[in-house]
Amino acid sequence: MGHDIAQVKALLRQEMRAVLEELTPQERAWSDGELTRQFLQHPKVAQAQTILAYWGVGTEVDTRPILEALLAQGKRVCLPRCLPEHAMEARAITDLAQVQPDRYGIPAPAQDCPVVPREALDLILVPGLCFDSRGNRLGQGGGYYDRYLEDHDGATMGLCREDFFQVNLPREPLDVWVRFVLTEEGQVWPPLPED
Repeated sequence: MGHDIAQVKALLRQEMRAVLEELTPQERAWSDGELTRQFLQHPKVAQAQTILAYWGVGTEVDTRPILEALLAQGKRVCLPRCLPEHAMEARAITDLAQVQPDRYGIPAPAQDCPVVPREALDLILVPGLCFDSRGNRLGQGGGYYDRYLEDHDGATMGLCREDFFQVNLPREPLDVWVRFVLTEEGQVWPPLPED
């Protein structure tokens, strides 16, 4: 059964990447801008002092404006650094100049940036190709965040382009979900009460 779910997720990942690649630069820029605005206006972000974000690559949301805004607000900003065995750690940066491509070509904090323990993080921004109406995510398939967030009960958040928000993603036992999902329209998980 688990093998079947893994296959379904692999096909869905392929499909999502292909559709995301079809977004025009204008569509992507508008979506990125709205997602940035929704994130920066969220109460959990305002409350958080130490935030683990990520540097968006490929078809992911461009998070550079988020990183710049958080640094300008005086937040303690962390980025992930990949480790062997599909593990990762959070390292604090004080300037985007401290970010350089890692062995996978993904922008990551330099080796001399301080490691921040997971329990010190007030909010973790989790990447994903898409999210669903229960906070499940479809990641890139490496399992880094699933391992890092295992048994983590702090605030986690995902940014999902509205057109890619799913009703029900396939889920394996080790998959972790996020506590908040935002689209360009605002928070969609958990659902907010109607006005």
